[in-house]
Amino acid sequence: MAQAKINKVRISAISCTVPANTVDNNNYEWITPDERNFLIKNTGIHFRRVAEKAICTSDMCTDAAERLFSDLNILKEDVDILVFVSQSPDYLVPATSMTIQDRLQLPKTTAAFDVNLGCSGYVYGLFMLASMLSSGNLKKGLLLAGDRATDSQNYKDKTSYPIFGDAGSATLIEFSGNENDVLFFDLNSDGSRSKAIHIPDGGTRNPFDENSEEEVEFEKGVIRSRRNLHMDGMGVFNFSIDEPPKSMLAVATLAGVDVPDHDYLILHQANKLINETIRRKLKVDVNKCPSTLNEFGNTSSASIPLTIVRHCEKNKIVNGKMLLSGFGVGLSWASCSLEMKNVNVTTIAEL
Repeated sequence: MAQAKINKVRISAISCTVPANTVDNNNYEWITPDERNFLIKNTGIHFRRVAEKAICTSDMCTDAAERLFSDLNILKEDVDILVFVSQSPDYLVPATSMTIQDRLQLPKTTAAFDVNLGCSGYVYGLFMLASMLSSGNLKKGLLLAGDRATDSQNYKDKTSYPIFGDAGSATLIEFSGNENDVLFFDLNSDGSRSKAIHIPDGGTRNPFDENSEEEVEFEKGVIRSRRNLHMDGMGVFNFSIDEPPKSMLAVATLAGVDVPDHDYLILHQANKLINETIRRKLKVDVNKCPSTLNEFGNTSSASIPLTIVRHCEKNKIVNGKMLLSGFGVGLSWASCSLEMKNVNVTTIAEL
């Protein structure tokens, strides 16, 4: 059972950057006006941020990190480890974390690596960094999580094109030495359902070839090529309302705090129907479950930090018991219960 209690570690700061380019789903002309209204009502996604071709995930995450350093007066030389969580890297080789280490001018003593995870990636990233920092040998870690998820979408696929948005985030995690700083984790995976969300071509299993761009109509309004994201909407919905709530209950039990007694439930921003179903299932008050779907859509691994920052950026400080849950590509899902204490957040920036 992949559960863990990790202490002496705390989140100290979070920053997020989104593309300046805003797309309105009311202008999605591939479907009828009635379909657009139905889509916005049920997904909760009205606007999305879509990066220009010249902007990569690394650019958004690097910008978020630079503002975290400058706005909060954090010394770059104090960073011991950098983890970049994304499914839209700059290159196949080298790891994007290496290029970011150079761009941020972090010391060459900084450990750096990539993690190829999507919607569950932020919680997985927290787990990895917290685990590595808890001994005290490393003092500060930088978690960069984000995706240019729109790059893999086909305009003629009504099941995924109007859902996804782009964003990047930076989270500073520190060894505090305080036994009362505790993070509880529950992590899961089910590769037997991996094709519920996948891109068939582009890896070494199925390299790009002359057939990769060929578009196929799967059903009315759903046309994709093998380089586009393929998503089984009903399969993902059934998974999302079944497995992640079990994980949230499990980690709440581990933490000794009932799910509804957390100050906030921060869900991966999948869509309104999924998240509302989960919230009601867990009997969490609607005011404890903030959403950024209307403004930003589904931003993959950036959705949890983006939601935290948007909800708390006016006060610049985050406090309270939080239950975080990410779920999606893999299929994978992970939950974390923690208490945030005077966590600094910066205003969401545009790039």
